[in-house]
Parts: sequence; C-alpha cells; structure tokens
Amino acid sequence: MEQQQIIFTVTNDLTTDQRMQRICTTMQNAGYQVTLVGRLRQNSITLNQMPFAQHRIKCRFEHGPLFYIEYNLKLFIYLLFVKCTIISSVDADTILPCTLAAKIRSKKLVFDAHEYFTEVPELQNRSFIKNIWKILLKTCIPLVDGCYTVGPKLAQIFSNMYNIKFEVVYNMPTQKVLIPDQHKIDIVLYQGDLNIGRGIEQTILAMQHINAELWIVGDGLLKEKIVTLIAKRQLGNKVKMFGKVTPDKLHEITLQAKIGINLLSDEGLSYRYSIANKFFDYVQAGIPAVCANFEEYKTLNKQYEVAVLCDDNVVNIQAAIEHLLTDVLYYQKLVDNCKQAAKQWHWESQEKLLVSIYNNVVHE
Repeated sequence: MEQQQIIFTVTNDLTTDQRMQRICTTMQNAGYQVTLVGRLRQNSITLNQMPFAQHRIKCRFEHGPLFYIEYNLKLFIYLLFVKCTIISSVDADTILPCTLAAKIRSKKLVFDAHEYFTEVPELQNRSFIKNIWKILLKTCIPLVDGCYTVGPKLAQIFSNMYNIKFEVVYNMPTQKVLIPDQHKIDIVLYQGDLNIGRGIEQTILAMQHINAELWIVGDGLLKEKIVTLIAKRQLGNKVKMFGKVTPDKLHEITLQAKIGINLLSDEGLSYRYSIANKFFDYVQAGIPAVCANFEEYKTLNKQYEVAVLCDDNVVNIQAAIEHLLTDVLYYQKLVDNCKQAAKQWHWESQEKLLVSIYNNVVHE
C-alpha cells in the first residue's frame, strides 16, 4: 500500500512549536509521510533535525495584512503542487489556501483549531477584520473531512457553530521521567509568547514586592514594552529574559523553577476557554502554577489540584505567588499532585485518538 502523505500548515517559523512537533512526530511514527510547513523569518534560527520533513516559506513582510496575503498566496501555490493525501490547516490563518488547494486537487482536508481564532484579544476591537475571519471560517470549516481542537468547551462551541463534530486532542507534553524531590530556588517562571493578555506585565509589577526572581522565556510583540517596564521599575536584578529557546532547553529551565505562571486576561472567549500547553508543561516538571481562574482550568484543577487559580491583577498575582512561596505544606501538596497528574496528563495519552482521526479521514 502506498504511503499516505500529510501536509501540516502553520504561520510560525517551526523552531519552537512543540505542539506541532509532537503531532507531526506521532503521525510520522504512525506510518504517514509528514511535512510541516511554516514561514522563514529574518531572525529565524536553523531548524533542528526532526523525524518528519520541514519546509519554510520565505516572506518579505513580517506581520499585518500584507504578511497574511503574501504567505497565504505562496502557501496556496506550494499546496497546488506538493505530493499529499491530506492537507491539514492549523488554525484559521491557513485555512483558505488549504481549503482551495484541497478542493481543486480533490485531497482530504483536516482542520486543527488550536484556539478560538475570532475571539482572540487582538481582534476584539477590530470588528471589520473579525467579521472577515468569521465569514472565512463559516465557509471553509463545513468543507473539511475531519477536525479537532484542544479542549471540551471549544469542541462544544465549534461543533454547534459549524454543525460538524470536533474531537478533543489535549495539547499535552510528552511524558517526562519524574525526578526526585530537590531543593528549588525561588524562581517564578513565565514561558510562552510575549503577547497581550498573558499577565506578563502584571506579574512583573507583582515581583516588586516578592523576594524571588522572575524568568521570562519566549519572544513576541510585547518584548520591547516588557524590557521598558523592567527598566522603568528598576527590576533588572529580579527579572531575567531568555528569549526563544529550544523545547529541550525550555524543559531544563522549567525544572529549575519553583512556580509557573499561566495567566490570561478575560478579553475574549478564546482565552476564557483555552488550555495552554504550559499548564501541562509545568505539571510534567513537577512545579505548581499560578493559573487563570477560567472554566477549563477549574475542571482540570478539580481532578488534580496543581495550581492556584486567580485573576490577572497585580494584587491577586502577588498574593498567589507569596502563598506558594511561604506555605511549605500547601506547596508540597501541589507538588505531589503534579507528580500524580503527570502520570495521566501527557501526550502519549492523546496519540491514539489523533491517529484515529487521520485514519478515519483517509478511509472514509
């Protein structure tokens, strides 16, 4: 039997996309020939060797409408000629070229909804652009052959909205070897994109009154604003910025921390119903988190209490961090819960469903 080919498409530069690296590796190991397509940025680093193929499209524009137009056009041309059985659009920003190419070539089409794209904070005050994305999604999603998302609430919303069933594939990390208890220094860690509504600035301000360090690992649009805030508040001795790092290096850094930060503003339904991969990353590293007080996290925290849930304001963040730093018994309770949860909340528990989604698409 001829090997089936899957083309996954994203708009990032692939280097730090742990989620897609896991998905592509799983599907490659399941017998598919996989290619992950992203973009080549001016500051992109060399790609690490992966079990699957990787392809980056070079764009003149870095962001904004011109970037989306350029990237989607180049992606469409690429998809018209690349050998494939299934085209998988990851989030709304690649769904148009994927749908057009799949229908023109009579290929299977899968949609991977990593977030509630039309409800991200960046679109809350841009009704015209938001409506364009809504029309695009309502046109394209009913045409897909399979679809999945990262949590139960989003699956329910999307299934009702588009009248097509969305499966749930949690964005969990691969299972790590549980390390024995060790003394951790007082480090508070934020990992992920430096974007609006992630509680980063509020956490920095909370650190003014906390006897600990804040480590920030990641890059994004807020970087310059964050650097300015750190300098303005004279927190250079307390806040350390690492920039982008590889997934392996990220886990090494996470193991050194005592508390993880996973906060979100309530600026849109995308954040309200999200489940960030960092939530599970912290669990696999055995460190409790200060986490957004949202529905999906409440549900997970009822299964295993691994986080202090709070709103994203400075007072609450400070109180939550200080609680974890000073209440030794409570902190250890959450550490023990992380170790139990880590045995259940890992990527290996999600792989079978993911493979079945693509197998069903191929054979339907």
